[in-house]
Amino acid sequence: MRSRTVAATVAVAAFVIYSVLALRRHAQFRTTGYDLGIFGQAVRSYSEGHLPVSEIRTATGGAGLAADGFPLLGDHFHPVLALLGPVYRLLPHIEVLLVAQAALVAASAYTLTRAAAHHLARLGRWAAPCLGTAYALSWPLQQLIGFDFHEVAFAVPLLALALTAYLDGRWVRAACWASTLLLVKEDMGLTVCAFGFLLLRRHRRAGAVLCVLGPVAMALTVFAIIPHFSPDGTYGYLAADADGGWAAMLSHAWERALRLFTPSTKAVTVFMILLPSAFLALRSPLLLTALPTLGWRLASDNPAYWGTQYHYSAVLAPIVSTALIDALARTRRARDGASAAALSRAPARTPLGTRFGSRAATAVPGLVLVIAAALTLAFPLSQLFTTGLWQDTPRTVAARAALARIPDGAHVLASNSLAPHLTDRTTVHLATQGVLDHHLASRRHPADWIVADTSDAWPAGEARTVVNQATAVGYHRVYADQGYVVLRRTAPPHLVR
Repeated sequence: MRSRTVAATVAVAAFVIYSVLALRRHAQFRTTGYDLGIFGQAVRSYSEGHLPVSEIRTATGGAGLAADGFPLLGDHFHPVLALLGPVYRLLPHIEVLLVAQAALVAASAYTLTRAAAHHLARLGRWAAPCLGTAYALSWPLQQLIGFDFHEVAFAVPLLALALTAYLDGRWVRAACWASTLLLVKEDMGLTVCAFGFLLLRRHRRAGAVLCVLGPVAMALTVFAIIPHFSPDGTYGYLAADADGGWAAMLSHAWERALRLFTPSTKAVTVFMILLPSAFLALRSPLLLTALPTLGWRLASDNPAYWGTQYHYSAVLAPIVSTALIDALARTRRARDGASAAALSRAPARTPLGTRFGSRAATAVPGLVLVIAAALTLAFPLSQLFTTGLWQDTPRTVAARAALARIPDGAHVLASNSLAPHLTDRTTVHLATQGVLDHHLASRRHPADWIVADTSDAWPAGEARTVVNQATAVGYHRVYADQGYVVLRRTAPPHLVR
């Protein structure tokens, strides 16, 4: 009972803190159309009973896109988002996604804290709360919460459940949880395969199923399902000219293998991923399940994947933390023959040696908590201690006033930082020159409203260009303050349908 109370306390605290952080960031216009707005439109589509479509995503829709909305299953395979549809139906606010993401992180914290309490009871009463809190504070989870919403949030608790079931010696249950990762994103097939190899030593049949299921499911989604929905009939990340695409990774494979740790940003990222475990995760074979995600990121040509920014390391957090629990469990002689620790009595052949002293192991939970707390100073949770997150500035007030000018049900072009605030009640596209040109040239009714922050950093300079071009072709200004501009369409007769 005590382990459940401790785990619930850690989970509730994580949920409250991360919900507050995410909601305040959104209220201060620190979320964006790419990606919160896109996922908001996806979940809204599911809530209305049809497949996910995003008008915002058309800004980078590429060749072959003729519709007003981009079919998101033609970009990534993430049917797990449909689970949020009924919730959004009851509470039609994009903030639901942010709170749901915090809840998913909290659920994983509960699972891992209970696992620590079960497997590391002999390390003292404070071991589980320290390890659970350290996990909840881990920088990859902070980066996930600090950058909008992403479907990989679902992978975090699912990985925690699969890995802790493995620690408990429940091999079939572990395989079942691992297989659900295939509904999160297409690249999870590689992680499922890696988990299958891990299971082969314990449950040959379950391991073999995952080793086959993972690659087959990934191939099916990449070569059949996604191209079926994609406007140009391909999986865009396989295109030879796609930045960081799969084709680019597979070509010149040997050369890429030599460049896995260059530039130095990649080595720093690996260091940072292992640091929250004080590098003790290297003692556990569970860390093998992190290799697929690390592999495609380090081998990519896209610099966005190399560093610690964004959400890309979130799926590694439960892997590293569970590997740490496993490593610490190896310091004692387990009596439970069904547990993973008992099955791992033999010395672990890892870079950190075969044994780790019990006395030293007792100090590890406190050490990793200190590391996690120290790292917080450089990551999103530190924003909770800044006045900027809590106090409205003149620009924040002006942004809200600009959005208030847009009527419900309107068709609007919005700049990146304003778009997610309109997805619940309007049809919103990203305000870029290409999108505006498409709307003006289209036989359909162009957007009646444009709302833009002329200082939006991405796409660079586009918001200001759109405002100038729209003003020249018949839109008139109805609001302007602090760099925020609202335009309303007064179209010439030849543009009216």
